Amino acid sequence: MTSQDINTAEATAAEKLPQTLRERGIAALSLFVGLFVFYTSFFGAFETLVQRAIFVALIACMGVMLFPLGRSRRWRGLGILIDLGMAAWVCVSAGYVIANFTEIMTGLPFAEPLDAWLGFGTLLVILELARRSASLVFPVIVGAMVAYAYFGAAIPGSFGHRGFDVYYITEVMFLSDRGLWGMLVSIASTTLAAFILFGALLLHTGAGQTFFDLSARAGGASPGGAAKIATIASGLFGSISGSSVANIATTGNFTIPLMKRLKYPAPFAAAVEAVASTGGQLAPPIMGTAAFVMAELVGVNYWTIAAVAFIPAFLFYLGVFTTVHLIAKRQGLGRVAQDDLPDWRAALNWRRMAPILAGVGGLAWGIWNGNSIELTACFGMIGIIVAYAIATLTGGGTPREVAATLIRALQDGGKGVVIVGILLVAAQVFVAMVNLTGVGVAVTSQILNLAGDNIWIIAVIMAGVCLIAGMGLPTSAAYVLVAAVFAPVLIQQGLDPLMVHIFVLYYAALSVITPPVCVAVFVAATIADAPWLRVARDTLRLGGTAYALPMLFLAYPGLLLNGGPEAIAHAILSGAVFVLAFAALFAGQPVWRLGIASSGVWIGIAVLALLPGWLPSLAALALLVAAFMPGIAKARPRAV
Repeated sequence: MTSQDINTAEATAAEKLPQTLRERGIAALSLFVGLFVFYTSFFGAFETLVQRAIFVALIACMGVMLFPLGRSRRWRGLGILIDLGMAAWVCVSAGYVIANFTEIMTGLPFAEPLDAWLGFGTLLVILELARRSASLVFPVIVGAMVAYAYFGAAIPGSFGHRGFDVYYITEVMFLSDRGLWGMLVSIASTTLAAFILFGALLLHTGAGQTFFDLSARAGGASPGGAAKIATIASGLFGSISGSSVANIATTGNFTIPLMKRLKYPAPFAAAVEAVASTGGQLAPPIMGTAAFVMAELVGVNYWTIAAVAFIPAFLFYLGVFTTVHLIAKRQGLGRVAQDDLPDWRAALNWRRMAPILAGVGGLAWGIWNGNSIELTACFGMIGIIVAYAIATLTGGGTPREVAATLIRALQDGGKGVVIVGILLVAAQVFVAMVNLTGVGVAVTSQILNLAGDNIWIIAVIMAGVCLIAGMGLPTSAAYVLVAAVFAPVLIQQGLDPLMVHIFVLYYAALSVITPPVCVAVFVAATIADAPWLRVARDTLRLGGTAYALPMLFLAYPGLLLNGGPEAIAHAILSGAVFVLAFAALFAGQPVWRLGIASSGVWIGIAVLALLPGWLPSLAALALLVAAFMPGIAKARPRAV
């Protein structure tokens, strides 16, 4: 490297350094948050309320800097004063709780006017930050639930209750570990934050490019290669990033232009990215952070949830991949040219693979030792840091380069915690009010009155509620809202609680691609410069199998590892046949020149796969193979 190269690199780095006071504050505080997460993951969290109060104060301060009020407006000066006041209010509240946490946890104090001011003021700050970082929908829902707790006595019918005064609500929300400092906040400040930091370190040390290159080699050379690259890469990214929208914004800026360059229709390109990115939140190991929340709500080990979610995630991507493949063959969507594909040896170079393998190895070590989830994630982080340092230094890099990369990773991890943390603080208040008012019991009673004991009718109602309630919300928040109120309906029918919660999670995740408020579709359509309605149409087509998949959990619990080996094997066979038949249906795959009647064949095969017993499943498999054979025989790869 010449001195000119060094100067150029330093100039580029200098341009990326924070320039304004706000940018420097964000850089410093996000680094502190990242270090706080790493420290508490390795050495253990502080006392319950202390850990949670510190975390809430940090994310509130980060929130007002990342999402400032009145940015680029003439009245920005007033916005700065309001933001400073908001941050100071939460910090004072957190300090008050930390100073009195022993009395709060053991003495169960009665609320005073000061407590009410601090508690409701902190709630308003959190709801305002939720509005800025997500949407208006979520804070309105949480605020309505708090109002419902207060005005319950004025509501007639089964949804009315005795009502609670401001001071009692304050005691639940502020002077206990059930509201602003509750269980979901504990998850956000420990387990969830640790894995977000793990993901940030993994991506910053080269995993992102490696994932993309491996995806390109795995799917790029086949028909519809660019769409398959998007499917695989977005699945890998999404399982780490924990956000459909963030995933689309990251991988979509590479995959969508690639598909358009190869003459794929713009709406189709955007739809592929939207569906694949959504599925990443349902794929182990991280599952879009919702798995950590689920572990607490259901009361099972996180690793149990990750194991149970594997088969459904495989079937999700089997359906998407097959639909993409069949559409690509019918529409002549070509392969990526060999010259444009990365070299296998470069993709599998040990220096690039070392952080990934070391990170996975660290996780495996923690699991093997039976360590806590946070410490297990920390072992993975240590593995990534050590492997990246060795790979970089032995490859000619400098310690300064290593330190700069790790600092950026810690900063991004610190920023990544903010939105999810804010939403989970607000969601915890929602859950506290649901438990306080008993509205979940009222909802369960109404649904049972409507559907009786018919599990399928209840499941369809719940699916619709999940899709509607989750519109415009991040998956974790949507899952918490729906699970708190509606999950008991199916659980009361004798279904396994874990099955019910995964059922809810799937539809909560799918809400981000469900019109009319389909945030993931809007983002993908913007990148592709395509009409969002056409993108939404293609998204529903590509993701059609995903909407039916959770219903399979009810027919075949073996998909969630319930039952013995035979039950699980039968469930996998039936599930795979069902998914492939639905993929062919949504792809418009013809059968034996039957034209429009082909749809009836695919539906018949899917229904046959749902029938109990091995014989119908094997018959469905035989029909599936026979239906696909003509198409397989005629398939010819075509390059663009």
